[in-house]
Amino acid sequence: MILDSFIWRAALAGVGVALAAAPLGCFVVWRRLAYFGDATAHAAILGVALALSAGLPVFLGALVIALAMASLVASLSGRNVAMDTLLGVLAHSALAIGIVAVSFLDGVRIDLMAFLFGDILAVSRMDLAVIWGGAMAVVGLLGWRWSALLTATLNEDLARASGIDPQREKLILTLTLAVVVAVSIKVVGVLLIGAMLIVPPAAARVFAKTPEQMAVLAGGIGVTSALGGLAASWHLDTPTGPTIVSVAAAIFLACTIFGLIRRTRQQA
Repeated sequence: MILDSFIWRAALAGVGVALAAAPLGCFVVWRRLAYFGDATAHAAILGVALALSAGLPVFLGALVIALAMASLVASLSGRNVAMDTLLGVLAHSALAIGIVAVSFLDGVRIDLMAFLFGDILAVSRMDLAVIWGGAMAVVGLLGWRWSALLTATLNEDLARASGIDPQREKLILTLTLAVVVAVSIKVVGVLLIGAMLIVPPAAARVFAKTPEQMAVLAGGIGVTSALGGLAASWHLDTPTGPTIVSVAAAIFLACTIFGLIRRTRQQA
């Protein structure tokens, strides 16, 4: 059976995370919320520590803490707070506190590097079910609210005039971000989740003419990065999570260079 092979499980996990991160990553790019994503992801390590200490599933602990951090940051936005500084403080503080909390766990064997940088080759069938369940929930929710989310992202005044509550749409993004962070920990780790949210959409923006095209292209680039990184890691014997992000970065660089060349030719 296909799921008996750890390579196939890893490939399916990478595809699931890429499909979940792509459409949400587009909104992160459009709203310039890169720090927001990092703060939420870094806080998840604290959720891992709390879940392990309480004997709960890691996914549940990461989801609860990621959602709490995302909600905190969202509630503080727009209140004359220096958000870049605040997000930097929250992100690094949450990560440090989480790592310290993990060190206090007695009688629990934990591979901290796996949670920081991912361990996609150790994905189990249960992990796969969680990843794909979360991915389908995220894609379904964003597809259902796509028009409202896009309107609220482009112009909040226009959204209100259309009967759309921008704060509600921000809450939906907060919820989906927490879910993506929770399901991605096993694949790329808390330190690299932000890259999977940002890099594929940033690369797709070079070619996309519509928001929908950007989301689809970002998904394709994310899947290519996951599978390409997995293959490269297997042949080069390199850490899989960082290799996946490295492949995504290489694709982004190639797309950027192509875009510059195309723009130069059009101006000539």
